[in-house]
Amino acid sequence: MDQPAFAIPFPSLSPEIYTQIRDTARRFAESHVRPLARELDEAETFPEAIYADMAELGLFGITVPQDFGGAGLDSLSYALVMEELSRGYSSVADQCGLVELIGTLLSVHGSPAQRDAHLADILAARRRVAYCITETEAGTDVSAVKTTAVRDGAGWRLSGSKVWIHNAPIADVGFVLARTDLAAGHRGMSIFIVDLDAKGVTRGKKEHKMGQRASPVGALHFDNVALTNDALLGPLNRGFHIMMGVLDKGRIGIGALAVGIAQAGLEAALDYARTRRQFGRAIADNQGLQWMLADMQKDVTAARALVHRAAMVMDAGLPATMDCSIAKCFAADAAVQHTANAVQIFGGSGYIRGFVVERLYRDAKITQIYEGTNQIQRSIIARELLKAT
Repeated sequence: MDQPAFAIPFPSLSPEIYTQIRDTARRFAESHVRPLARELDEAETFPEAIYADMAELGLFGITVPQDFGGAGLDSLSYALVMEELSRGYSSVADQCGLVELIGTLLSVHGSPAQRDAHLADILAARRRVAYCITETEAGTDVSAVKTTAVRDGAGWRLSGSKVWIHNAPIADVGFVLARTDLAAGHRGMSIFIVDLDAKGVTRGKKEHKMGQRASPVGALHFDNVALTNDALLGPLNRGFHIMMGVLDKGRIGIGALAVGIAQAGLEAALDYARTRRQFGRAIADNQGLQWMLADMQKDVTAARALVHRAAMVMDAGLPATMDCSIAKCFAADAAVQHTANAVQIFGGSGYIRGFVVERLYRDAKITQIYEGTNQIQRSIIARELLKAT
């Protein structure tokens, strides 16, 4: 297989701009997010005030064009913001990622009327969104979606159920993948913009999760919900391809989020190792523990580089699927492994609720599952590799 002349493409903005973007997100996370992370985790509270402040600062819609109300930046900028927010608390970064995907759907595939009706309010955090794909038998296998939309005069009737949907308990509008041609498999799916307070829409109970607990998840049920034809987003029967088309960017976001969790774990472990004393000296003086810290730094650095590479490949307009899957898979595995190591360095304290590394360990696990499990990422990498040889 031919290798590229350069390991990564050149970034599209100047180093000074990227530094400004990173520092802006970092200051916000340090002042607005990190101090509330424990409280939000324990109460499982949706932090509306934080999101209003994020919107005012321009942290929603990072890559959405300025003409549509976004920041008009690139995918590398998005990765920088996601990492810094996640370093504060990954539930908050999760919302940034969700708005980014919905903003991309609307800005790329929405009609002018759909953009006018939804995009400004979403980017300003005045309307909350849900990205509705997953069903009980359609998680990794999106082609198994059973929710249907059937013609009803000039409109549609939507029926089916979605599970484990981010923001389902509190969202105002859902972007729902449904079958519109039962005989066409994944080539017969479409996306609909659905008012989640409409007649026929019901919400399941809010799920109580292991981690990222301030990011609410639940089920949505659609019972013969009436939709106008204007609810169709993008071309008819192209919904599967449209949804899959934004997942590469989603994997950059989750990879960066995982890096932020791992970085926070490394920082906490390093501080604790310097101050915790055993046998008359700081535990950081023990070579075995030093090697654990070294491995944490090594893998966090590598994960960050892979995420940035994937972002720059995407920004260069090159095929990015393999790079995005590599970045997400590696970063998520590193986050789980090294937050576990951070707990180990804390010893018994790390296992106690209220210590930051205990929360980080719980928060990290989902990064191996959502936006495509790490098993499916390995399948995608292998598929792309074999296709290229």
